[in-house]
Amino acid sequence: MSAYENARKFFEACEAPKGWEGCKEYVAPGATFTAQSEPLTDIGTVQGYCDWMKGLVDGILPDGRYDLHTSAFDEANNTAIFVATFHGTHTGDQGPMPATGKATSTDYVYTLKMNADGQVQHMTKVWNAPWALKELGWA
Repeated sequence: MSAYENARKFFEACEAPKGWEGCKEYVAPGATFTAQSEPLTDIGTVQGYCDWMKGLVDGILPDGRYDLHTSAFDEANNTAIFVATFHGTHTGDQGPMPATGKATSTDYVYTLKMNADGQVQHMTKVWNAPWALKELGWA
C-alpha cells in the first residue's frame, strides 16, 4: 500500500471515529501530534488525538460526520494533506456542559508526515476551535 493510501485509510478511520484501536495499524510507534488549537494543546501523540476524536463523537456530538473537500500527497515531502468540514450537534451527555442542542460546521486541515514505511509519523491539525466552540454554545 502506498503512503498516500495508508494516509487516506488513517484519515477515514480517525474521522469514523474508530479511536486508537481502529487507527493504530496506519501509525508508526511514538507518532507525534500538534495543533495550535485550545482544546488540543495538551495532546502530543497521534494515539491521544485518535482517542480524543472518538470521545468527541461518542459522548458529545453523536451525529458527528465530515465532508472531505480535497486531499493531496506531496511526494517530495512524503506528506498527505486533507481538507474537510466537520459537522456535529451537541446532543450527547458528555462535554463541558449539558447538551446545548447547537450545531457546528467547522473547517479543518490534517497534514500527515509519513515515514519510510508509509506510516503516519507526525500529524498536525489546523483548526479554528474558537469558531466551533462558539457555534456549539460553549464560548
